[in-house]
Amino acid sequence: MNMKSLESSLNTFVDNIIVWSTSPQFYAQCGYILIAVITALSLTYVLKKYSPILREKPKPGILFGLRKKIYSLRVFLFPLFNIIALGIAVELSDYTVQQTWLVRIAQSLAVVFMLYSIITRFIPNKFIKNLVKWIAIPIAVLQVFGWLDDVSAYLDTIDMQVGNIRISAYALARVIVVGMILFWLGRISNNAGQQIIRNIDGLEIGTREVFAKLFQVTLVVIIFILLLQAMGINLTALAVFGGALGVGLGFGLQAIASNFISGIIILLDKSITVGDYIELEDGQTGVIRELKMRSTTLETFDGKDIMVPNERFITTNFINWTHKNKKQRYSINFQVAYKTDLHALFDLLREVVASHPQVLSGPKIPIEERPDAEIDGFGDFGIDILIEFWMEGIDDGKNRVGADLLLMIWDAFKEHDIEIPFPQREVKIINSSADQFTK
Repeated sequence: MNMKSLESSLNTFVDNIIVWSTSPQFYAQCGYILIAVITALSLTYVLKKYSPILREKPKPGILFGLRKKIYSLRVFLFPLFNIIALGIAVELSDYTVQQTWLVRIAQSLAVVFMLYSIITRFIPNKFIKNLVKWIAIPIAVLQVFGWLDDVSAYLDTIDMQVGNIRISAYALARVIVVGMILFWLGRISNNAGQQIIRNIDGLEIGTREVFAKLFQVTLVVIIFILLLQAMGINLTALAVFGGALGVGLGFGLQAIASNFISGIIILLDKSITVGDYIELEDGQTGVIRELKMRSTTLETFDGKDIMVPNERFITTNFINWTHKNKKQRYSINFQVAYKTDLHALFDLLREVVASHPQVLSGPKIPIEERPDAEIDGFGDFGIDILIEFWMEGIDDGKNRVGADLLLMIWDAFKEHDIEIPFPQREVKIINSSADQFTK
């Protein structure tokens, strides 16, 4: 009985196809589709042949970037004209034969084709390409043939019950698709929003960081709420549950909350900012490369990143070398022999140190910041000499000024025969009688 019913349905379907395919309305719609395609091809050919901006690949010159973009759009001329021509064909078919279903299917497929062309050419993100290819385009095809509602209804019948919550395949698919789109849009919006905020010249860098992080947190909350709405979860019930959960998490996540609040305080009081050279209480040093809501990234001169919880900048001591003043004072210590002419030595040292291009020197520099040399003390083997100089930045990494000065001083000492003493011991023999050494 079932086979006969299936055979009868199949015969009916075939008969309908034959009737449709032999009817004047079918041939008329096919003719309109053919005319629309030929018209689109003709218009595309004419524009590509006779339009100067579309005929040849643009050469460098005036508005080269704009002309290059317009030229790259020439591949979409046929799909665009085809959609427009099929739209006109729909109206003509409806007016003449009172049927438009075949022409509408052709127009819908043309839209899907153009969408696919745009995705493959202008969207480099592989994730978005796959999202459109395997989700958006199939949904569009189902909509074209009128099967989308039937497929959605069938997926909604596949469900499972978890307590009072009903989960269907349709709802799960909807949440997955909406979630992927929301997270993608959220990431793009986050990057664009933070970049716009950080490029506002009227705000200080610390204030910009505060607004950028608050924008990020707000965006995450909005996406989370939208995702809950897509899942069909009642936000009123969630608010009660979230309050109880928040109390429990408050005790377990005290460190995270503390670092989060500390990050906001740091950004508001402007005690540190990106680019500052920081020395922590335990001796670790580095340049602040990034300020986050939970931690701060210090980049050392040997290529390492130190992740410092923000709470440490509130509860412990640290040294900010470059926050208010980029100029720093450094010193060099060494010894010279006691026979050295110190007056000539000091003039020589000031001249050598001042000749370094990164050392602050010259008549325009305050006298207290000019290179100086002086006696630091009298040692066991020589005279202790102290050199002080100022420079902008930190004497490390690319600014190895101290090492350069040591080499320059060494060359100057060799040229002027200035001796750097080394440890010596003087031994005096009180009684040289051989009897003292024999037994």
